[in-house]
Amino acid sequence: IIESHREDAGAVSSFIQKSQREIRRMEDVIYTLLKLARLDAGMIQMEKDSETVALLMQDVLERFETWAGREHKTIALSGKEETVLFCDALWISEAVGNIVKNALEHTKEGGRITVKWSQSPLMTQIEISDDGKGIHQEDLYNIFKRFYRSRFSTEYHGIGLGLPLTKAIVEAHGGTIYVDSIPGVGTTFT
Repeated sequence: IIESHREDAGAVSSFIQKSQREIRRMEDVIYTLLKLARLDAGMIQMEKDSETVALLMQDVLERFETWAGREHKTIALSGKEETVLFCDALWISEAVGNIVKNALEHTKEGGRITVKWSQSPLMTQIEISDDGKGIHQEDLYNIFKRFYRSRFSTEYHGIGLGLPLTKAIVEAHGGTIYVDSIPGVGTTFT
């Protein structure tokens, strides 16, 4: 009888952990949908200020370095320390973070992700590159559509909201986003 209770307790504990993970995942989806809806409706005021890009990118790196380390992946930052971007730091951090998260998900163990930035008199450019599996050419025109799932994808995670949110954030800042990818070689978001 004691052994049976231990097995039952283990099964209940496992079920609770799985349920909590799924609840967190559903919360993430709901929050992302709310953010998109609020951006679409013009209800979000960007709190723009002059932000140091190096500090923003360091913040993104710190959010993902444990994950990257666990999978022996490298996230490298590259750019001038004095580069400044007039933006809402939280929103830009979220946009870049969405792309870095995707890169981590689609890069094999030991892979490399590079975040680099540069500035010219006309613009500030942030480029996120990976040496992952790449994006099929057919998908390049659709990845910024909400809920888009590639027919070539073998992944089960993700529901197609991260990149549309990223695009909405970039456009709310007056910017543009584009992607270049070669299957089997890697992807670069600019």
